[in-house]
Amino acid sequence: MKTTQPIRKKQDIRKLAEYYLNLGEIRNHVLIVMACYTALRISDLLRLKWDDVYDFKRHRVLSSISITEKKTKKSKIIAVNKKVVKALMLFIPNNAQQGKFIFENSRTKKPISRIQAYRLIRGAADALSFDFHVSCHSLRKSFGYRAYKSGKSLAVIMNIYNHSSIAVTMRYLGITQDEINKVYLNIELM
Repeated sequence: MKTTQPIRKKQDIRKLAEYYLNLGEIRNHVLIVMACYTALRISDLLRLKWDDVYDFKRHRVLSSISITEKKTKKSKIIAVNKKVVKALMLFIPNNAQQGKFIFENSRTKKPISRIQAYRLIRGAADALSFDFHVSCHSLRKSFGYRAYKSGKSLAVIMNIYNHSSIAVTMRYLGITQDEINKVYLNIELM
């Protein structure tokens, strides 16, 4: 079984997000952008309704998303950054309705399945010829990895993920392996 790793290069994350945008498949573009920038598990992301992200009275995207995580049962508030707002604004005109799931299956009126989300993400990665394994969880991990690489505290990232220790977060993000690989690749003995 392949271990899911974060997408380490910013340009690969950008390519993945733009893949469906370039095809005009806005829902799938928004799925990838929100998965990357919210660090939510796919099960929590798919449960989001328009009411969770959009103020219908003021006609604007909310500044934060408040959810209770399905797995941990912990409450979480996620600030909505400008990339998520931009993606949602592309999708709102034809899709935003109170009580409707953001990532709705048009036939069932329920959220798309986790398997369908995986197929969408994996399909884009395959079409882009990524030479590494990409899954829904890769996007969640990519958030923390990029945050770490940009100098954010591991303690804060640990808190975002609701991990029990920094060691768990480092293992989760593949940071330990990256550091080990650097030793192997950069050592000069002769």
